[in-house]
Amino acid sequence: MTRKADEHPEEALFFRRWLANPMKVGAVLPSSSQLARLVARRARPGPGQCIVELGPGTGPVTRALLEGGVPANRLFVVEIDAALCGFLRREFPDVAVIQGDARNLPELLPPEWVGKVACVVSGIPMLPLPIEVQRDLTRAAFAVMAPGGEIVQYTYSPASPIKTKPLGLKGHREGWAILNFPPAWVWTYLPEPAPATA
Repeated sequence: MTRKADEHPEEALFFRRWLANPMKVGAVLPSSSQLARLVARRARPGPGQCIVELGPGTGPVTRALLEGGVPANRLFVVEIDAALCGFLRREFPDVAVIQGDARNLPELLPPEWVGKVACVVSGIPMLPLPIEVQRDLTRAAFAVMAPGGEIVQYTYSPASPIKTKPLGLKGHREGWAILNFPPAWVWTYLPEPAPATA
């Protein structure tokens, strides 16, 4: 028995956007619930803080963040693809969906939340990006974060998708989702502490 084409609109939309621009979407299928929960466990806003998600696609991580306790009015998702933004706004009407380039995050985020971001969750496929683009994205993320905030990045490579040493970052592999297709890893990043002066 064949499935109807509209039974899985999320997967169909994601695949169409991947066909249109595979470098920006980065995967053929949305993230699995296992990966989404693994990512969401790292994202916990403190009092007066919010969470930012970059490159949410069709929103499996967005959904896990909400189910994990992040209030909808303290979750901001930034997506560059207009069709995916429309889908996200219908799926998550109480979440602020912002269309734009994540490199401009300090200008995209409402000014009252700049400096109050506990964590930036990134689904942007960082591995193939030039180091200059990685630098712009990570700088933009840390520019809006509260002290101690971290980038949580998921990737389909066991190696760090972000070039840590040239960018002055330290990375740590937090876990992996073996049931995801393809298997995925979760990394966290913080700025490397400045060397102590004599």
